Amino acid sequence: MLIVSLAGSPSFKSRSGVLLERARHWLHGRGHEVVSYGVRDFSAEELLHAQFDSPRVRELIEQVGRADGLLVATPVYKASFSGALKVILDLLPERALQHKVVLPLATAGSAAHMLALDYALKPVLAALKAQDMLHGVFAEDGQIDYGDGHPQLAPALEQRLHDALEQFSAALARRPQPIDPNLLNDRLVNARWSI
Repeated sequence: MLIVSLAGSPSFKSRSGVLLERARHWLHGRGHEVVSYGVRDFSAEELLHAQFDSPRVRELIEQVGRADGLLVATPVYKASFSGALKVILDLLPERALQHKVVLPLATAGSAAHMLALDYALKPVLAALKAQDMLHGVFAEDGQIDYGDGHPQLAPALEQRLHDALEQFSAALARRPQPIDPNLLNDRLVNARWSI
């Protein structure tokens, strides 16, 4: 299965990026291919001027089109998700997330921002026709400790992330696989029809 991950933080050191990295590592360990993109991978011109013809933007659109699932991680700023992430999502075609499993991840300074997932990010993902959107994982900044340079997740957060990834993986496995158009054509041509 192919999964695209989108990192919405413009920072090099990001708690939402830590969640995303843990998720990517977990999914790689279960045999999934994960292709990663972040707001820092695009120039300001590509994003702010919506350069759909940019090679990097075309590559993102093509990978999302091929993907079975999408991980989206963002910090919460001013009770909403990252504006840079919104610009990336705006570059995707109208039905880009149709038939894909989507797992949103978010971090914020306090639990007061927990609803940003439900009331800010999920409606945008739904507008892109995400039909199989999981509950998501929200983390308070204090649940991710940088300590000795190796980020550590609080045990409760680690468990929530693990549970969400198990659900994500199970949802990916349930996805109906598209039929190769050539095979479908052969089936229709060789079918025995009766009236």
